[in-house]
This record gives sequence, C-alpha cells and structure tokens, in this order.
Amino acid sequence: MARLRAAWLAACAVAVLPVGPVWAEPVADRGELVFKVAGCENCHTDRENHGARLAGGRKLATPLGTFYTPNITPDAVTGIGRWSEADFRRALREGVGPDGRQYYPSFPYTSYTRMSDRDIHDLWGYLRAQPAVHQADKSHELPWYLNFRPLLRVWKWLFFSPGAYQPDAGKSEAWNRGAYLANGAAHCTECHTPRNKLGGFQKGLFLAGTLAGPDGLIVPNITPDKQFGIGAWSKADLAQYLGTGNRPDGDCAGSLMAELIDNGLKYLPQTDLAAIAEYVAGQPASNNPARKAGKGAKKRGKEDY
Repeated sequence: MARLRAAWLAACAVAVLPVGPVWAEPVADRGELVFKVAGCENCHTDRENHGARLAGGRKLATPLGTFYTPNITPDAVTGIGRWSEADFRRALREGVGPDGRQYYPSFPYTSYTRMSDRDIHDLWGYLRAQPAVHQADKSHELPWYLNFRPLLRVWKWLFFSPGAYQPDAGKSEAWNRGAYLANGAAHCTECHTPRNKLGGFQKGLFLAGTLAGPDGLIVPNITPDKQFGIGAWSKADLAQYLGTGNRPDGDCAGSLMAELIDNGLKYLPQTDLAAIAEYVAGQPASNNPARKAGKGAKKRGKEDY
C-alpha cells in the first residue's frame, strides 16, 4: 500500500508539474515572479487554440456571459504598447482603462487593487519586455444590458473597495504576507468566494466555494470547516499542495488550480506558501457544501481542485 501511494504521488507530480522539480527553482526577476503568481499568462494566452503568448482570446464562461481576455503584449495597436505605467496602475487599482472605459470584474482588478506599487511597477516592467503580438481582441458575448459599461460604475459602488493592502497590526508578519498574496496577486477569492446574481461576492461566504465557478467548474470550499472545507488539512498540507499540487489524501490538483500551481504558485518561496496557508487556515469556517457527493477523484467530476 505504501508503495502504491508513493507511485500515485509521483504520478501527480508529473501530471501537475510537467517540467522541473516538484519545488520550482526560485525566479530571480521580481516582475516575472509577480507575473507568474498573478496568473497573467494563464488567462491571457489561448492555449486551447494554440494562441500566441499573452495575445488574449482565452474564453471565460460565467453565469453572466462569456468573456474573452485581451491582448496584453506591447503591441501599439492591439495591445498595451501605448499605455503608460500610470495607465497600467489605474487598470489594476481602479478597473479603468486609459480611455476611461470601465472594466468588467472578469478582470480581477478587485483583487489586483491590493497589490503594492512596487509589485505593479515590476509587473509592468516585465510585460513591457515581452514580444509584441498584433492580434485584435475578441468581443465579449453578453446579454444586451451588460454591454452598457457605464453601469459598471454602479457595480463598483456596490461591490468594489479599491486600494493597496493595509497590514493588520494585530496579526503576525506571516499572516499579513499570506493575506497580501491571497487577496492580491494570487486572487484566491475570485474563484473560491461565491457570487450573487449581480456578480458581487456574497457576504459571509469568504473562500467558501461555489458550484458556479469559471467555465462551469465546481470550486471547493477552502475554509477550515472539517466537513465541507479543508479543516482536516494541516497548514503544512496546504503549503505542500500550493507548491506541488499534491493533496494530503493522495489525489492531485486538477483543471484551473493545476494550471495556477504549475505556472505560478510553485515558483513562490516556501515561506510565502506557508504564509498563504497561515492566512487561509485562520479564516472563519463555513459549512457551505460547494461540493458534489463523494470524495474520490472520479466522483468529484468537474471540481476545480
């Protein structure tokens, strides 16, 4: 049995992390590290259709409609080549484009707003150094009433609180570091917190999972609830999972979470992964049953572990 478990864990490592060691080598360039943790390449590259890197076009299906990610290469016509750093910071902090256009929260500026000025600056420098690709953005497929972007000002008034992360003086340095990463660049809440019919986060269900995640995925409850969340996991289990994709029950991360780990989280220092685990484990437990019956991988169906 022990050999079987070891073989299964090894298979998980191969499936989730196809290249490099289980714990990835450190990334020397800070901008590249922010880029990886923020998941920029995951969303802005249409891998399914062999799209050019960062040229956009990836489809994101949501209960409110279908969105297509934009080109974020330095192309001056179809990308962000004419943007200034101030434009870029405003997009991440306020969800507003250089032309004053309001952005849909399918772009997770609701989390990126918490990023520090330095991280935004370093991310901007990294993106500016990438190859330009001339590719026009695809139009979103939305109900007619959602095409009126000025309405997003009302949405922001209801559901958006802009501003960089402010440390909690009553918490540890590790907890604050974890909070900064989880609520900022790593944008955990964007998928793991259920939304109301208007697309705002439901109060009292922070990280409690949802049956209506991106692309129809079931996104699990990651609060410390022992029945429906990950309360049976230790902090070390969670940190290990974030860096390798290996669950304590012998299963592996799948779908979007595997992509996020493989292209992003595994590059974080282990101290940062431990900090995220410290923060997540310290959140209130929720018994929100964002899970279909059964614990086995075959029964979980489209759950995004």
